[in-house]
Amino acid sequence: MTHSRTIRTSIFLLTLGFSSSVAFAQRGEIESQTYEIVKEKSIEFAPANRLFDKVQPIQGTTNEKKVNYQILDPQISIASPKITPSVAASSDEKARQDQPDVLNNYIKLGAGNYGRFLGEAFVSGRRADDLVFTGQLKHLSAGNGPVDGKNSANANTNIKVGGKYIMSTYKVDGSLEYDRKNYYFYGYKPQIESYVVNRDSIRQTVNNFGFNLGFENTNPDVAVDYSLKTSLNTLHDRYNASELDWGTTLNASVPISSSFYAQLEAGAFISQRVDALTYNRNLYRVKPTFKYTSDIFTITAGINAVNQTDSQLNINKTKAFPVLNIDLSPIDGVHVFGGWNGDVVRNTLKGMLSENQWLGPNVLIVNTEKNSDIFAGVKGEVAGGFNYEGKVSYTSYHNFYNFNNSLADTSKFSIIYDPQKTKVLNISGQAGYTYNDLFKTSLKVNYYDYSMGSVEEAWHRPDLTLNWFNALTISKKLFVTADFYMLKGIKAKNFQSGVVTKLPVISDLNLKIDYLLTRNFSAFVSLNNILGKEYQRYQYYPQQGLNFVGGLSFSF
Repeated sequence: MTHSRTIRTSIFLLTLGFSSSVAFAQRGEIESQTYEIVKEKSIEFAPANRLFDKVQPIQGTTNEKKVNYQILDPQISIASPKITPSVAASSDEKARQDQPDVLNNYIKLGAGNYGRFLGEAFVSGRRADDLVFTGQLKHLSAGNGPVDGKNSANANTNIKVGGKYIMSTYKVDGSLEYDRKNYYFYGYKPQIESYVVNRDSIRQTVNNFGFNLGFENTNPDVAVDYSLKTSLNTLHDRYNASELDWGTTLNASVPISSSFYAQLEAGAFISQRVDALTYNRNLYRVKPTFKYTSDIFTITAGINAVNQTDSQLNINKTKAFPVLNIDLSPIDGVHVFGGWNGDVVRNTLKGMLSENQWLGPNVLIVNTEKNSDIFAGVKGEVAGGFNYEGKVSYTSYHNFYNFNNSLADTSKFSIIYDPQKTKVLNISGQAGYTYNDLFKTSLKVNYYDYSMGSVEEAWHRPDLTLNWFNALTISKKLFVTADFYMLKGIKAKNFQSGVVTKLPVISDLNLKIDYLLTRNFSAFVSLNNILGKEYQRYQYYPQQGLNFVGGLSFSF
């Protein structure tokens, strides 16, 4: 018992910024035990272009069956949207794909305030109908930022090539990707006005390489439907941290009868993280389930067995979680659903940096256990283009994580885990409306109530989030998209002074306009943070005020 308490204390102290050599001087097993933590993986919303999970269709006959699935590492569902502005692909490019003589390739150049520059190119090709390849290059940078000019500049470069080989009975797809982020820890607070910050000392560069390969059955007549995917990712940063992560997933379905199926999800994830110490972290998951479907209801039941290991933390444990999902359709177009599930959320350095790029060196990475997730709700689609969903969930976590400014350096963040039980009540509602292809809107609201175990607060997690997305086609040449994000109830603490701060409500309104000048040329402008509030998603890191990028796109 004493040894277990010592380990929990070591984890907590490490996340406050103490030396890793002290925190890891003692080893022991971390007790088994967190919105989508923005994904977005991070505490965050699903992407704005996703309205709802579609209402589940009634299964057809066996020989018409084609299971659609995608195995993902589960994420903690305490989401807040990704509110760092970015310029998405122009709406006009999607519109062109609906035209008979499609122009998929394009080159885009743009510029804006804060010394912003955007360069993007996309090319694709195909050989007959069986081989398709794509290539994309994108660079978006800002020469200045909200604090001390160039000391808060940033740049992001992404290169991706991919291809698909599609046959009558199977499909193979793969991709190679390189992503480079360069930014600065500008959350410092100089003691005197004349203090000059060494810009090179606050610089961070994160390089990501990724390889993905997938093989999927496309023949609906075979007895076993399956999909096999593997991915290899490497990460290196300027503080000599690195991570090698290899994951392979399998999903298969076997029909026992026309309405009864045996299903299997399995995954193996092998990773090595190097910081002050070297961590070999592995996770293996096997999830056999049975699914019965009828005209009235669908029920899926099974077990989720997960084994996780960590060489430095001396972890090697296996846990089993229930899998129970029920979907009832009492009337046409209305679904009542509920379930009881659990899993291990696999946390990685790459995933944590995607949520909060201000992490300091030698942060502790530990998986989060979702011991129990009980949920119920109703969803449906109404004639006329309306859809809706309401849901209530009550989830119990172990090693639920939060971000907060480090004790040693408040300009960098630590990850704080709750080694005791954390219980989260989530009440969510969303509604959407689509009018042909002319107008689309969706609104999603989430309320969270956190009951922490040994951690004082759910630092930097909002208790209320709102996401409102709209897309409008004014004419065949003019396209407008707008989104509004709001986050409320974020608390932060300065562990040096002991001061707890409730950050102001975040309100972020963005607008994108695309106009087709000719068949080949279009103009675009993206306005971000129109309200002009230099809000802080993370303490001491104000965001840019009103910023924009405008330019031209050439399609061919």
